[in-house]
Amino acid sequence: MTEVETGTYSDEEIETARVLFARPATFVMGCAKIEQLPEPDLPEIAFAGRSNVGKSSLINGLVGMHKLARASNEPGRTREVNFFDLDGKLRLVDLPGYGWAKASKSTVRQFQNLGRDYLRGRVTLKRVYLLIDSRHGLKAVDTEALDALDLAAVSYQVVLTKADKIKAHERETVREATLKAISKRPAAFPAVAVTSAEKGLGLPELRAEIMRTTGVEL
Repeated sequence: MTEVETGTYSDEEIETARVLFARPATFVMGCAKIEQLPEPDLPEIAFAGRSNVGKSSLINGLVGMHKLARASNEPGRTREVNFFDLDGKLRLVDLPGYGWAKASKSTVRQFQNLGRDYLRGRVTLKRVYLLIDSRHGLKAVDTEALDALDLAAVSYQVVLTKADKIKAHERETVREATLKAISKRPAAFPAVAVTSAEKGLGLPELRAEIMRTTGVEL
């Protein structure tokens, strides 16, 4: 069993995905309003999750760059939908974090609504990857995000992050518990990825899964 239980990947798929994600990746823009979104002319995948779950680290790990997506020392500071271009073939989208943001309730509501508007109306969005800290598993605050994704009818996959912080048998326990928790959710992809941006755990398989999901070719 691989750390990303989304099926099996051939050596060719793993290598092709590695080459794709090694190509130039650049920051495109941050959008504070739905009208500012770039034209939907490329396939997109989006990353969502609680504040401080490791979204920036995962995006950077996937493309092999340290500073493409910038992590903040103040969780909840990402209040825009941030777009990154991967060699003109694919966009990676960083959605506003949720959870214990250090902001007023009205401000939090504003940038979370922006994320929901993006989910509902983006025709080129192929999948959302919902990041969950493997040390904690799904929490009550994640339920709202799961509900929003189901309501938007957007395919999403749960990705456990920071898996290097716990033991292998603990990773498997939280993976199975998470899979059971989402098993009856209509838009959930029936597999849970286990990753560590710091150690590279699960990233080759996740790249292959993204390439398979989007249909992007070299």
